[in-house]
Amino acid sequence: MRGLLTLALTAHVSAATAQSFPDRPMTLVHPYAPGSAAVAFGRALGDRMTQELGQPIIHVHRDGGSGVVGMRSVANSAPDGHTFGLTPVTAIAVQPHLLRDAGTQPDRFSPICGTNENVIGAFVRADSPIRDLPGLVAAGRARPLSFGSPGPNSLPQLAIWRVTRATSVQFNHIPYRGDPPHLNDLVGGRLDFSAGVVSSASALIEAGTLRPIAVFSEGRAAAYPDVPTAREQGIDALQFSQVGLYAAANTPPAILDKLDAACRIALLDPTVQRVAMQGRVVIRYMSRADFTQLVRSEYQAYGTILRELGVEPE
Repeated sequence: MRGLLTLALTAHVSAATAQSFPDRPMTLVHPYAPGSAAVAFGRALGDRMTQELGQPIIHVHRDGGSGVVGMRSVANSAPDGHTFGLTPVTAIAVQPHLLRDAGTQPDRFSPICGTNENVIGAFVRADSPIRDLPGLVAAGRARPLSFGSPGPNSLPQLAIWRVTRATSVQFNHIPYRGDPPHLNDLVGGRLDFSAGVVSSASALIEAGTLRPIAVFSEGRAAAYPDVPTAREQGIDALQFSQVGLYAAANTPPAILDKLDAACRIALLDPTVQRVAMQGRVVIRYMSRADFTQLVRSEYQAYGTILRELGVEPE
């Protein structure tokens, strides 16, 4: 009886907490540098969630460490739902296997919802003689090639690692803080190619400055149907990247449910969908339960991959 009373009291307190949530402005942490279409999408999403939740959402950029710096600040925030972060799964599923003090392992977070897929691609300058992924591999066999990515051990870098694993061709990796800096260096001729999020490169692609030569998803990107996947080009390099919202661990479930509902409604909003379409962002909603399961499975999967690589945490 005492146990039942405790459960009932806990449920009542949780419901009351959710009823009053949010009771002040919220903070949405973007753990990558500003300037990309993905960030524009995240801001539109947060602004629409504001309408559902009744409190303003303040957007804060804390970039560095392939998302670790910003997401660590989310993990260290109060578990009351007023601070949450929008990130690809990299910082939570990959970086804790590589950095002893990352502080961003899955048990530090309460996943809220999945928002979109970061379609990852490989890009060259428009005047490059490299026309496709096999051509990139052939060029890499002939001479050293340097490529940029949005950060050390980011999923775009891992996409190129998968190309290396499939072909035994090594490339010189130069990590940056987010996509815009390395894409600009690619345009400037300081890199041979880049790996990054397709939506981040969309403006340069459509301006005729950069050319995508492959995507690493299961299927082609809807915005660029003429660009084949790596597997279609005979190279087994699949790299999936789900993006989503996370709060600190131990945030009450009722609050998480409220945030998840606001996320789902916001993703259906015509303005948010228009921003996503303009930025070539692929909306892919996942419920809190499904997203939580995905994060855990991705963490386990990357642990296996990195152990096979002989990677030790630093």
